[in-house]
Amino acid sequence: MTMTATRDHPDPSAIARLEAALARIRSPEAANVFTAVFSDSARWEAEAADRRAAAGTSRGPLDGRIVSVKALFDVAGAVTSSGSAVLSSLPPAVEDAAIVKRLRAAGAIVIGKTQMTEFAFSALGTNLHDGTPGNPRDRRRAPGGSSSGAVVSVIDGMSDMAIGSDTGGSIRIPAALSGAVGFKPTSGFVPTAGAFSLSSSLDTIGPIALTVADCFVADQVLSGEAAPSRLRNASPGTFRLIVARGRLFDRCEPDVLGAFESALERLRSGGLQIEDGSIEAALDHVAEIDRIGTFPSIEVGATLRGLGLSSLDGVDPRTRVRIEAGAGILGTDYVRMARLRHAAIRSFEESFSNSEVFVLPTTPIRAPLLSSVEEDSVFHELNGLVLRNPRVANMLDCPSISIPLPLDGLPVGLMLIGRRNADRRLLEIATSVEAMLQG
Repeated sequence: MTMTATRDHPDPSAIARLEAALARIRSPEAANVFTAVFSDSARWEAEAADRRAAAGTSRGPLDGRIVSVKALFDVAGAVTSSGSAVLSSLPPAVEDAAIVKRLRAAGAIVIGKTQMTEFAFSALGTNLHDGTPGNPRDRRRAPGGSSSGAVVSVIDGMSDMAIGSDTGGSIRIPAALSGAVGFKPTSGFVPTAGAFSLSSSLDTIGPIALTVADCFVADQVLSGEAAPSRLRNASPGTFRLIVARGRLFDRCEPDVLGAFESALERLRSGGLQIEDGSIEAALDHVAEIDRIGTFPSIEVGATLRGLGLSSLDGVDPRTRVRIEAGAGILGTDYVRMARLRHAAIRSFEESFSNSEVFVLPTTPIRAPLLSSVEEDSVFHELNGLVLRNPRVANMLDCPSISIPLPLDGLPVGLMLIGRRNADRRLLEIATSVEAMLQG
């Protein structure tokens, strides 16, 4: 359910749309989606937005839009639990995170904080402490994570858009598994101040929405763009899609592969230039780093220590084992990982142009049944599988977006990876691809 205008009410007020969203949040289907709901402040913001609309003094395209924020963002007066019981005793935040301040300044209505996996450190969307929101397309299935409540809030009409974080696919994975659009920017464009840090090397902040255009509007605000502009479709003859054939297609479910190949045929028939290619050399560089360790498992330990957490007692064992693995990495090896990554970023950036975009399935599988990941070995296997494709863009510091493919049944995501710092160009290409896929 989405919060669009109806025939009877062609342009409902912000306060009317907010009350409808709050009613949905109170419904049984909304279990475990939000960790905090800011009803009173959201009403004040909605009333202010309606006053600006009446006076013709809108602050821009986000004014009066309802936005949820992930539980790892500071909101003044609320505890930043980041999905963890061990952080729930922290004192409330004294000020909003940088991106929350930007949202409010743009007139957005911040409705609440959404559920997430503990420390943002897993990708299926499960949470031992706070409960797991069911996939909005099938409540028995995983919603994807770590921005799990974020994607459910959008698809179930509790917000117009959601702001999440993406360290290894945490925006794009739930978007793919639940059927939304999720955008991850190049690092550095959106400030991370006031957000719990899983990995200072890889963390990025971006939106989940129902359209590329809404992701673009949110990204402009998040990145502090001084003069917001309209998103233009990239003309078909001005860019090429390169299918990243190779190991990232291994273990693809037949239905995922079928949906992906059907989408390519539809895009070709629409006049897009599509050719097979490879990013295997870049993947070799990523694998070389992985043989030493992973940035999140090392860097989240530093974050927790900075918050005064001296013990991992009370942390989900599935999360704890990964943090403990990072604690054993030598400082010299960590420096070597960082150097190898910088070299890999430079090499990949030089291998293609701003008008070339790599395309592949966002995840090789669709949303698994929650009952199927109760066993630790299956959980870790499927968690690694859904992370495999999206995390490449984090490791290589590229903008990336997941777009839902139009099909019946469980959602499948199509992922585009653009050149580093070419975020606007990627979004222009994505909106062209989106329009063709929707016919």
